[in-house]
Formats: sequence, structure tokens, C-alpha cells
Amino acid sequence: MNSRKVGIIGVGAVGATAAYTLSMMGNCHEIILFDIAPGVAQGKAIDIAQASYYAPQGTIVNAAEDISDIKNCDIVVITAGVPRKGDMTRADLLMINARIIKDVTTSIKENSPDAIIICVSNPLDVMTYVINKITNWDSNRIIGMAGALDGSRMAYQIQKKTGYSARQTGSLVIGDHGENMIPLPHRISVGDIPLSDLVTNEDMEEIINKTKNGGAEIVKHLGTSGYYGPGRAIAHMVEAILNDSKTIVPSSVLLNGEYGYNDVCVGVPVVLGAKGTESIIELNLLETTKEKLKLSVDSIKDGIKILEENNFFEGI
Repeated sequence: MNSRKVGIIGVGAVGATAAYTLSMMGNCHEIILFDIAPGVAQGKAIDIAQASYYAPQGTIVNAAEDISDIKNCDIVVITAGVPRKGDMTRADLLMINARIIKDVTTSIKENSPDAIIICVSNPLDVMTYVINKITNWDSNRIIGMAGALDGSRMAYQIQKKTGYSARQTGSLVIGDHGENMIPLPHRISVGDIPLSDLVTNEDMEEIINKTKNGGAEIVKHLGTSGYYGPGRAIAHMVEAILNDSKTIVPSSVLLNGEYGYNDVCVGVPVVLGAKGTESIIELNLLETTKEKLKLSVDSIKDGIKILEENNFFEGI
């Protein structure tokens, strides 16, 4: 990737934090921002560009006047979408966000046809599936950001429980990015020590529950979703792709027989590199974990079915 150009569509708190983090890391040559709200991308681009003066390596940060100006990007991050409000049903939310994703993705196809897309919009696994269907690209180029965030939240809970540095803690969360996520702390280590040798079974269950409710805990205090964690998780994935680092990151990707599933996007461990998803790692799962994964997949398929029943995919 010679240009190392990253587009970010939707620069609310999460998108802007991702852009700021990337500029501080210095992994991109150029970051270009777009938001539907007038002036938002322009103002944040100026602010981040001025902050990057103090970064170890300079990054050009620009704003796009129109979404069609997100051109010739190596990676495009999509955070666009609306949260669930008031009397809005799940079907309402799915259709609204799917239409937004359709418009955004269509523009990316036309203007950055060689890009890798990282989806951050919710409901994440369903929206990642939508992008796959709209682009009809090789599925390795469409990746949903899920486990990178959920894994960091689990590492935080492990650090709180053990007192040991989260930097030496593994992280593995599979399944959907939602209530059916499956943290797997028993599969990871702190340093070279299995976590099961450091905490009790009761501790393990507490880590799982607090990981699953990690986002809700932030909302309880802030009144809004977190953005530093998601922003840094996005930057971690972008860095792995740009640097072709072959980093293992649980992500939502389209399965083609892996884990026994087809035509559904769900979080599994993948290897990230210059091609996007270089490979999908198939874990040997316990029967209880397989049952949990089925619940997760079924939930995602229910969301896809709602879109199908509303004729969303017709003509795509």
C-alpha cells in the first residue's frame, strides 16, 4: 500500500477519535474525513491536523466536501449510522442503518474501488453482511470491527481482577458484537501463564459478564457510548492492514463453511494483513461454546431476515 490513505465516513466521537489516534501513531500518509453534518469534518480535520504537529511522524488530515471525495483510499472506515431512539423497533433501526450503509458503500465502490472496508456501524455483524452484498467484492476486503474492542474490554477486566499488566494479556471474544458475544478468557494467558491458573472459576464468570456489559457500564457513567476504546481498536486494525503485520484480531467476517456456517458475518479470529483478512482461524470449540455461537449466529441471521422481508436486497 504505497499511498497509505485512509478515509473515515462518519466523524462523530468514534470516527474522530480513530482519526486522531491514527494521526498520533503516524501510520498513514493521509486521512480524509467525511460527515453528513455540515462543518463537522472540516472542523475536526483542522483540529486533528494541528494536533499532529506533535506526532512523531506527520500525517495529512483533510475533510471531504462530498462523500464522493473519499477517493483512492487504501482503507475506508464506516462509522455512519443512527442509534436506536424512542419507539424505534429493531426492524426500524435495521432498515434505517442499512439504507445509510447502502448509500455509503455505493460511493466507496465508485470512488475507492480497491479499498478494504472496516465496518463499525451497528448492528455491526448485519451491517458488515450488507456491505458484502452491496460491494460483491472478495469477502477478505470487508471486515467488521468487533473483537478488537471487546477483547480490549476483556483484557481490562482481567487486569482489574489480577492486577497484572493488560499489555501482556491475550484477548479472545467471538460471536456477535452484542448481547450474544462470547468472551473466551479460559483460552488466553497473562504472559505465559494460563488465566485459569491465576483466577477462580467465579472470577472467570465475572470477567465474562463484565466484558459483555463493558459498553453499558460506560453509558451508565457518561450517558453516551465510549469512543476512546473503539477509536483505538479501529486504529489497531488499520495499522495491521497498512503494515501487513499478520496480526490475529477477532473480527466480523463473512463465513464460507468455517465453523459450519455460510453466508453470515460473525466475529471469529482472523489474520489481518495487506489483503485485509488473510485467513480465518478455526478454533476447536467446546460443545457449550458451539451452542453459544449458534445462538449468536441465529441472532445475526434474524437481523438479515428482517432486511430480506423488507425487500432490502432486491436489485443489489
